[in-house]
Amino acid sequence: MISKYSVPIEQVDQYRDAHLAFLDGLESKGLVVTAGRQTPPKGGVVVLNVDDEATALELMKDDPYVLAGVGEYVATGFIPSRGALKDYPKP
Repeated sequence: MISKYSVPIEQVDQYRDAHLAFLDGLESKGLVVTAGRQTPPKGGVVVLNVDDEATALELMKDDPYVLAGVGEYVATGFIPSRGALKDYPKP
């Protein structure tokens, strides 16, 4: 998932703690592989371990950034074939 902030970063940061808690919940279920903010901070990247785009979009619709209208996500499929994630367990 690639997010894009729709407001200044100061407004996004008002929801950051809730967003991180949301990601913690997904990670505890084995759904988040890694996540982080883009540089410069115009959005973020969340690598999910799910089967398809529909599932990814369904999960991320409850992100506090989305609910508050400060960010939106686009799903981008990715199958690692090299590096540290190439043998990551599939869902």
